Amino acid sequence: MQRRERVFHAVSFELVAMAIIVPASALLIEKNPLDMLLVSIGLTLFAMLWNYVYNLQFDKLIGPNRVERKIGIRIVHALGFEGGMLLVTIPLVSWYLALSLIDTLILEAGVLGFILVYTAVFNWLYDVYQPYQKWFAHLVH
Repeated sequence: MQRRERVFHAVSFELVAMAIIVPASALLIEKNPLDMLLVSIGLTLFAMLWNYVYNLQFDKLIGPNRVERKIGIRIVHALGFEGGMLLVTIPLVSWYLALSLIDTLILEAGVLGFILVYTAVFNWLYDVYQPYQKWFAHLVH
């Protein structure tokens, strides 16, 4: 994938996920869809910022040679990343949506479960149907 297609893929991934998660979560927890959209956008933006900051600091601590990292380091990396995300976002989402911490954790667990399946299905369908290639490749070449 070239850079433009990667951007298209990432943006498509997020937009389709939001189109599913926002109305479903608003319905399930009986919250305003606009509030859920704002939370979704906020979480996406924070995840991108956190990804940059966390990986920069992790590379400084562990070293820049990412190719040679063993599975243990990769597990620590993933747990640290997700743990940091949850540490910041759970209280904020709980406050903004006026939910208990337990309800927010349940909501987050549901979203994470969905995202796990959604990621596999979205990427499989993307690979099979090649939407960027079908819709935009002729404009680039």
